This record gives sequence, C-alpha cells and structure tokens, in this order.
Amino acid sequence: MPKPNTEAAQQFWRIMRWIAVAALVMVLAALTYLRLSDGLTFHMVIATVAGVSVSVLLGCGLFALAFFSDKSGHDARVDAATKSARDIDPP
Repeated sequence: MPKPNTEAAQQFWRIMRWIAVAALVMVLAALTYLRLSDGLTFHMVIATVAGVSVSVLLGCGLFALAFFSDKSGHDARVDAATKSARDIDPP
C-alpha cells in the first residue's frame, strides 16, 4: 500500500490542531456556563471536560478523516478496485 499524500497528511494534522483548540474553547465555555448557573462541582468539572472534549474531538475528527481519505487518494483507489469487481459480477 503506498504512503498517503504528505500534503494531505500535513493538512489533516493542521485541522486536528484547530479542532483541539475548538474543543478547549468549548470546554471553557461549558465550564463558564456551569459556574454562572451555580452547578459547578468537582465531579461536574471532570464530567464536563471529558464529555465535551471527547464529543468534539470524535465528531470533528471523523469528519477530518473523511476529508483526508478523499484528498490522499484512498477513495479513488477503493472506487477503482470495486468498479472492476462490479464489472465482473453485475447485480
């Protein structure tokens, strides 16, 4: 299997850094909201940090992987491989 396009990989990691910054901002916003509404306890802080950061990183990270797959050429190789299989055995 050939190595992925280095430009696509660099762009993916640049996007992931921005996603991490966005997750941090969202965690801080959620903690600020909880502080203003007098609902902030130690366990609430841990749950908020874990829940918000994992949700943002997972959701945005999967979208970033989809874009990386397309830009690096992986999708084109899979399409070409399945196209030849479809031509041999039509439904």
